[in-house]
Amino acid sequence: MEVTITNIRKEFDRFPALNDVSLKIASGELIALLGPSGSGKTTLLRLIAGLDFPTAGQIFFGEEDASHHSVQERNVGFVFQHYALFRHMTVAENIGFGLKVRPKATRPAKAEIGRRVSELLDMVQLGGLEKRYPNQLSGGQRQRVALARAMAIEPRILLLDEPFGALDAKVRKELRRWLREFHDRTGHTTVFVTHDQEEALELADRVVVMSQGKIEQVGSADDVYDRPGSPFVFSFIGESSHLPVEVKQGTALFQGQPIGIPEAQDGAADLFFRPEDVALVDASDTLFGKVIACRRLAGTRIAEIDIANEGHAPYHVEIEVPLHAPVEIGSDIRFRPTRWTLFRH
Repeated sequence: MEVTITNIRKEFDRFPALNDVSLKIASGELIALLGPSGSGKTTLLRLIAGLDFPTAGQIFFGEEDASHHSVQERNVGFVFQHYALFRHMTVAENIGFGLKVRPKATRPAKAEIGRRVSELLDMVQLGGLEKRYPNQLSGGQRQRVALARAMAIEPRILLLDEPFGALDAKVRKELRRWLREFHDRTGHTTVFVTHDQEEALELADRVVVMSQGKIEQVGSADDVYDRPGSPFVFSFIGESSHLPVEVKQGTALFQGQPIGIPEAQDGAADLFFRPEDVALVDASDTLFGKVIACRRLAGTRIAEIDIANEGHAPYHVEIEVPLHAPVEIGSDIRFRPTRWTLFRH
């Protein structure tokens, strides 16, 4: 099912939680809505679900305007962060619940519900646990029951709100891999909300980066990480540092000194770079600072560097250096970004 969101605005007490948001989700696509708290990602998910309605704009399911349809009319599957399972029902009863409460005219026969539940139990790898209750399951198993329950009604769209937020890191990683495989098998159009960058980059076909009620960028994991379209996206996705520079006569200057970075367009800008995209360089046209801390990161080290800023607090940057690099706390260091982005003022 293709979903088209057109010029959506959502206000709460005249405060715009979403402001002119447009997005097209292809049929069978797995989309992540990624952003900090208050960015509008959960509001957008609730509007797609029909749990809230837009102040302005439209939401289409295929060619159908579903903007003001109820949850039931939209036929969406919704998975919450804290599972929302019925504690007094068994696993099988939880999964079959959405089918049993359908109006009589559309309710499947008891045998058909049983067949569907059994099929879903196998699909989410919980065969043999149908008679257990939620409190007899692990967090990861409960989340898979919640997903199976959402799938039981054969939804047109599957929506997940921070689906792994209540789980520990190891279980989260296992379930992420499982959800991607599950999605590839079923082919449902799926939208999930997360504030976890790693989760979004690993799972999604495309990532929708949101901030302050607007979409900052939409793209693949490579797009948003390697080609961020705004200072916010560069800062929010992965680790980064930035410094103010001035471009004159084709070269970037920091504090009036060239730093070995060629740029064509003159003017003030912010230089953004990632810790891994830096080289130690013994030359005069480099960035220069003092190492104030150093920590191990797998096979490398992260050096924290303060760069003097006359009359103000120093600029603070982090760079990745080889384990054998002669980097000691209190020592001076020269370095230069090997990959960077300039955002003009």
